[in-house]
Amino acid sequence: MTIHGDHPFLPPESERSPVRRFRGRLPSPVGLWTTAYDGKRAGLTVSSMLVADGEPGYVLGLIDPDSDLWETLRQSGTAVVALLGEPHRQLADAFGYVAPAPGGPFRMIDWTDTEWGPAPVGVSTWAGCTLVDPDPREIGWGLQVQLEIAHVEFGVDDVPALVHRRGRYAAV
Repeated sequence: MTIHGDHPFLPPESERSPVRRFRGRLPSPVGLWTTAYDGKRAGLTVSSMLVADGEPGYVLGLIDPDSDLWETLRQSGTAVVALLGEPHRQLADAFGYVAPAPGGPFRMIDWTDTEWGPAPVGVSTWAGCTLVDPDPREIGWGLQVQLEIAHVEFGVDDVPALVHRRGRYAAV
């Protein structure tokens, strides 16, 4: 048996999308978007996002149109956007559906129900948001979802932030 340092299913570099490779070289924040509607919770790890300052402020993100998050967010009209830190790598992988989460990713930690959706206990910074447009524009393979920030919670900010770059997490 041979153990390789490369991913066994990764296509050769010459066959990979140059746009995806370009995007992968940008360090991106790792956020967890969660929502709930009619007793159903949904969440997704999102690194294609940014915050637009202003009155009001907005969170903009590219969301998979086939995700459970989008289906539930569209129904609820609200979401929590939590900024993940170094201790939340497993949580990010579980909500990114790249790691197992027996019983589902919502069983991994405790949650506080808010008027915007479930907020993860132990995450120091999160925003409660409302959906701006239930029919957002398609951008690439995602939907350009705009959330208006209605409320922001700040906790102790002593945990290094989690970023995603070239398929791996790093703390800053």
